[in-house]
Amino acid sequence: MGFFKDFKAFLFQKDIVMLATAVVIGAAFNKIVTSVVNDVIMPIIGLLTGGIDFTQKFISLTGESYPSLEAAQEANAAVITYGNLIQAIIYFIIIGFFIFLVLRSYEKTKKKENVEEAPAPKGPTQEEILLEIRDELKKQNT
Repeated sequence: MGFFKDFKAFLFQKDIVMLATAVVIGAAFNKIVTSVVNDVIMPIIGLLTGGIDFTQKFISLTGESYPSLEAAQEANAAVITYGNLIQAIIYFIIIGFFIFLVLRSYEKTKKKENVEEAPAPKGPTQEEILLEIRDELKKQNT
């Protein structure tokens, strides 16, 4: 019984629950980024490059020429699909950019919270400073 009790306690630790939540949100975030890349960015890049579909770009390692990636894959030819690499790099850059924006926004909210929570340290009042000056002058004169 002790094993299952320990395992249950482990599963419901705050850190584990937060990690599980992050994984689920990350999976949903991945779908958003995939849609942004496939539906927004890649068509724009395709337009700028003259209609090139990067996912169809490949190099045949057998030396034979194939009209399309599908034809090469049907022939079981060894191919390097460098277009998929280009698209994966674009995914990586976009995900990094989105994470940067999220973390930057988070840091700004943390800074605002810290400023609001910590009151400004009080300095001496004008009267206190004048009293200190008076006391110093008295010490010098005696």
